[in-house]
Amino acid sequence: MSAQPGRLYGVGLGPGDPELVTVKAARLLGAADVIAYHSARHGRSIARSVALPYLRGDQVEEPLIYPITTETTDHPGGYQGALDDFYAECAVRLAAHLDAGRDVVVLCEGDPLFYGSYMHMHKRLAHRYPTEVVPGVTSVSGASAVLGRPLVERDETLTVLPGTLPADVLAERLAAADSAAVLKLGRTFEKVRAALAEAGRLDDAWYVERATTDKQRVEPLADVDPATVPYFSLALLPSPLTPAGAAAADPAPEPVRAGEVVVVGLGPAGRPWLTPEAQEALAAADELVGYGPYLDRVPSNPRQRRHPTDNRVEAERAAHALELAAAGSRVAVVSSGDPGVFAMASAVLEVAAEPRFAGVAVRVVPGLTAAQAVASRAGAPLGHDYCVLSLSDLLKPWEVVAERISAAAKADLVLAIYNPASRSRTWQVAAARDLLLEHRAPDTPVVIGRDVGGPGESVRVVELAALDPAEIDMRTLLIVGSSTTRVVDRDGRPVVFTPRRYPA
Repeated sequence: MSAQPGRLYGVGLGPGDPELVTVKAARLLGAADVIAYHSARHGRSIARSVALPYLRGDQVEEPLIYPITTETTDHPGGYQGALDDFYAECAVRLAAHLDAGRDVVVLCEGDPLFYGSYMHMHKRLAHRYPTEVVPGVTSVSGASAVLGRPLVERDETLTVLPGTLPADVLAERLAAADSAAVLKLGRTFEKVRAALAEAGRLDDAWYVERATTDKQRVEPLADVDPATVPYFSLALLPSPLTPAGAAAADPAPEPVRAGEVVVVGLGPAGRPWLTPEAQEALAAADELVGYGPYLDRVPSNPRQRRHPTDNRVEAERAAHALELAAAGSRVAVVSSGDPGVFAMASAVLEVAAEPRFAGVAVRVVPGLTAAQAVASRAGAPLGHDYCVLSLSDLLKPWEVVAERISAAAKADLVLAIYNPASRSRTWQVAAARDLLLEHRAPDTPVVIGRDVGGPGESVRVVELAALDPAEIDMRTLLIVGSSTTRVVDRDGRPVVFTPRRYPA
């Protein structure tokens, strides 16, 4: 731990309009070392989108991605147990930054201590580090403002209710309230509307969705279609608002973490090609292991340790990752494309089969493959049966490669060819072309895709007989069409596709 720990801030961002972020919150957003925010598994965060105008752009980001929403879970503690473990793990990650002296801002829609996600970090960390909570405009205040109705008149009181309460409890409390706000709608909307009707308050109730944003919606609650109601909405009986807070509970003990290895597919290029599941695995990792250029594609995070290696030490890399996991670390082994396609997944699982790693958990997170990326740029050449093979003879003899090329060509399969050439391997492309021409017409279309998704992207279509080995390198992937693959001109460019139907 550093001599001076970092400071934890729970920052309320208001109901959605970035201009409703307070001056203090904006200052802290721009000054913080680390920005943390909760999000669902799709990776998008409403809180981050509100805060974005105030971020510097070079800050460390810690996405805290919920492992579940309303799905079932096999966690022994059920839904709440899974969430408790998740919050505890998130607290460990933030504590690593605070211990290193980095200030951490945890973003929260509305107010941090009013049904806010921040409070779970607060009760686990506030007793250990200097902490400040920055209040924000609540969704109730935002809804009242856009509705244009007062919150407080004379001696009225406000009742704030979650829509997750039982229907009879909701009806009873709504009937007794001067005025009320019911939050957490979405799936609870029909129950809330029925409770308002039973309490005799339905005609007085208003529906407000995404208050203060460009997507806000305000209408009488009785007129709302339940199928259109998102979670970020509320029911309002115009009323006063009482400031709300939450007493910090005794912190839960930090979990004893079991290490694991997650083999992560990064896709063929940058973040747009990265799946939410892969992003989640990378965010949760303590250690990152992989070929140096692939690790460089993962944004730097000082909480994580990086272990770059050469591209020809797969077994050693896998063993290192498993040893780190055996010592309790969460390890992400990164691969370009999909880790199960000529990449690290098989290497890790092969080493993991050794008795010394029997207790280390290993899982594989898929990625978009280079073949899929190149195919998408060209059209749909993989629209029917196809095979995937590597032209490299470093790990298997050329005789095997040649036999498989001939077999695939004879079977009239489209071929996606990985690793076609390198600085030391220059003759295989010509050899493969000649083998294919024994079974394919000279005008068979070949897609040459290079650095797809990257700054040097190039996609060309040539005829098989005209395939020039001098144009092919290790960053290139070839897709060789079948007898049915067609090339058509669309808007001045060739589009390649293989029909779904095969001639009888």
